[in-house]
Amino acid sequence: MLAFQTARGLRGDGVCDENTWTALVEASWKFGDRSLFLTSPNLRGDDVAELQSRLARLGFDCGRVDGILGPRTAKALEDFQSNCGVTADAVCGGETVKAIVRVSGQTGTGPGVATVRERERLRRGLGSLANCKVVLGQFGGLSALTRSLARELRHRGATVMPLDEPDAVAQAIAANHFGADVYLGFESHAEATCVAHFYQVPSFESVGGRTLAELLAHELAGELCEAFGDASSAGAAAGVRGPVPSVQGMRLPVLRETRMPAVVLAVGPVRVATDASPQLAAAVLRALELWILRAG
Repeated sequence: MLAFQTARGLRGDGVCDENTWTALVEASWKFGDRSLFLTSPNLRGDDVAELQSRLARLGFDCGRVDGILGPRTAKALEDFQSNCGVTADAVCGGETVKAIVRVSGQTGTGPGVATVRERERLRRGLGSLANCKVVLGQFGGLSALTRSLARELRHRGATVMPLDEPDAVAQAIAANHFGADVYLGFESHAEATCVAHFYQVPSFESVGGRTLAELLAHELAGELCEAFGDASSAGAAAGVRGPVPSVQGMRLPVLRETRMPAVVLAVGPVRVATDASPQLAAAVLRALELWILRAG
């Protein structure tokens, strides 16, 4: 179970929770096992992810490879069918599967059109914070940090939506409806930790998410050393050593469901993070500004 969770980008605790069970079910579907088409709720599975990967390498934009067959994937499928002389019904049945396998055998193993387009968008940059819509989500314990960050972002003209909804998928849905340019989630931990998570699966990674996660890790390094090294801080008083910020690609629900670049920052211990909220917010703000100006 632990090996499966690690391979799937889930939290590796060896417990078959709802997210792990869902991943097990999705992993049971292989490309061609069933017809794929737009439904409500959307079909999900490894077969959908393979369809998306193959279409993306052929130049048909499904968006991110998330294993969720939504309207964008259905449109890309229909476009492929139209271009290949297959009945354009947006249903990936036996005939379409054969056509995709046959044609995709002529492609390489590149990242696909969605990744190329995201890289180009990031290379151009978003201009400034004043042009951006930012969603700040938190999952308990770090409201002081998100409030400080929201205040500073608004001072710079950004449009900010704070979310305290404990359900990760509900946060993602709200961020998508808001049309956010970026999602930043904050997750508190009891132990000394600082990990910036971005969306990554074996066949795809969010370029924008990775870039932002790396900038966050860099900017937070100094602030965490100061927060833990200050003799008056709760961490130093308790003999706690500061964590070294790191970056990790994962398939967490909120990262998978959001349609914009997204990062979830896991930080702790929560008491030290709360005491250092202004400094941590300043570091996150610097990372965001750098990402917006030169993310590519």
